[in-house]
Amino acid sequence: MRTLEGQHILVTGGSGFIGRAVVAALGAAGAEVSVTDRIPFPDPDIPTVTGDLCDPAVRDAAVTKDLAGVIHLAAATSVLGSLADPAGVHAINVEATAGLLDLARRRDVPRFLFASTNAVTGDVGTATITEDLPPRPLTPYGATKAASEMLLSGYAGGYGMTTCSLRLTNVYGQGMELKDSLVPRLVRAAMNGTTIEIYGDGLQRRDLVHIDDVVSGLLLAWAAGVTGPLIIGSGASVTVLDIVAAAREVTGVDIPVRHVPPKAGEMPAVIASIDRARALGYRPTVTLTEGIATVWEDLRAGSAR
Repeated sequence: MRTLEGQHILVTGGSGFIGRAVVAALGAAGAEVSVTDRIPFPDPDIPTVTGDLCDPAVRDAAVTKDLAGVIHLAAATSVLGSLADPAGVHAINVEATAGLLDLARRRDVPRFLFASTNAVTGDVGTATITEDLPPRPLTPYGATKAASEMLLSGYAGGYGMTTCSLRLTNVYGQGMELKDSLVPRLVRAAMNGTTIEIYGDGLQRRDLVHIDDVVSGLLLAWAAGVTGPLIIGSGASVTVLDIVAAAREVTGVDIPVRHVPPKAGEMPAVIASIDRARALGYRPTVTLTEGIATVWEDLRAGSAR
């Protein structure tokens, strides 16, 4: 990874799970980093605009003319939340993104990297997901990410901006104490002696990618000036039951499970190709048990404080 000295980079959603890891990595690479988020950044030395990106005044304060680029991580990420409030999720995920993009255009900010998802492709069964598949999202959440990807494509074509949509698989790892996805729920169940709910038979397949590997892939994409979509995942798919078994192995707890009906819009499998990222030098290194161990250790340390 070459140095980012002299680059001022704005990270939206920088106080969140992925954002904090990205901010730390950018700083370690020499970048000048600023953040915008609804909650203050934990390090007071990092310049932060605190507020909601749906507010034009917040966007105006965050996007400055000296930026080398924007890494846009802020989003509403709950699939079930998008089914309950599609208009609200559209405002956060599409309208705010459009406002940020246009400010970047008007202020001559040349680069815009966007955190997207493989949910834009929809259900392809057990076929391998690649960047070339047409978008057919199954939920309002996936649709908002697909719409934002189209905006980035339009700004690249219309204005010459370098825009990249990182399609992340299921991200997990240390720092996700506020998340309610499967891995932290499993770890909390092991800590508290509670039962975990599994949607359907648990044989649906997922690609879990560790936060350390996501940060590595993001920095590679930034350094290479990638345009268009780029899948960042582990390159390996496991079943939900495999994830439960790995959590039991790591924690030493026979976590009880209860099967409940599957949710609308849930894909039966996410089998993603990372060949395009591999061509940049991307090499995911964290195994599933190693990654779950980082969540286990992190949440236990937090509960002890």
